Amino acid sequence: MKILIIGSGSVGIGLGASLLSQKTEVSFLARKNTASEMKKNGIKRVGLFEHYSFSPDEFKVYESYDELPDEEFDFIIVSSKTTANRNIAEMLNSYRNILKDDFTILIVQNGFGNDEEYLKYFKTNQVYCARIITGFTRPEPNISEVTVYTEPMLLGSLQNEDISHLQPIADKITASGIKCELSEEVDKYLWAKMLYNCALNPLGTILDVTYGKLTENQYSIEVMDNIIDELFNVINASPYTTLWDNADDYKKVFYGKLVPDTYNHYSSMHQDIKRKIKTEIDTLNGKVINLGEKYGVNVKTNKIIYDLIKAIESDFSD
Repeated sequence: MKILIIGSGSVGIGLGASLLSQKTEVSFLARKNTASEMKKNGIKRVGLFEHYSFSPDEFKVYESYDELPDEEFDFIIVSSKTTANRNIAEMLNSYRNILKDDFTILIVQNGFGNDEEYLKYFKTNQVYCARIITGFTRPEPNISEVTVYTEPMLLGSLQNEDISHLQPIADKITASGIKCELSEEVDKYLWAKMLYNCALNPLGTILDVTYGKLTENQYSIEVMDNIIDELFNVINASPYTTLWDNADDYKKVFYGKLVPDTYNHYSSMHQDIKRKIKTEIDTLNGKVINLGEKYGVNVKTNKIIYDLIKAIESDFSD
């Protein structure tokens, strides 16, 4: 099994180190500065669970699609920011020579509907998605730190395709210390993550606080409640479903377990804003806005939050 990881951020490096720990052939497609650091100092996974360290000669790093070998990869793991999906999908389509005949694209990102760009070029039985709520940060360009763990990583299909061939990937990640499972209901779990991320990520970014701090203020609680209510209204008006029957049932879990378990965590969106790069707001609250327009649901709180993040990042370079 040969794997190419596109996106050398905290998640990409963390998953790469996890798979390398299980004697898997892993390559990375990384930006120049990150690639240089990886080639010089290798990669590490630290934080929660077992720590792993790999020297530069234990994996391959490429800086462009032109460098990638022909007919090499069984799996493409996309762990980049969702803002890159259109470009990645186009490039993979242009460079099909790097893919084996029975290749699989596995999308490991925040948000919902991230497979849509890839389905423009690839078949439904070639594109799969993961739900990951493990928290990763990147203290150094070549180091991934696992900071939060609440539930297993889930792999599945949003197109009702057979997922059994994903089991070896799940087994390797589990053996590395991060539990990973297959799910026939990954769509429900992705919406569960949407509920969590849409409520916490942009508001925590705007107010510059951790997830837990948001629950200590009646005004931020009201905003989060409104976001959650609007998401459930969208879900109820659409063909989608999630794990809870209504917003009140979800809020009990959200305030009673999910936020306390990640009390001191800052979101990846918060990290992006601090680094002055564009965020994934379009595939989070932006997706809710699009679906609200499609199904005639009022999502005004999501729109306000979305506009505020867009205002903050409006001066950032692409």
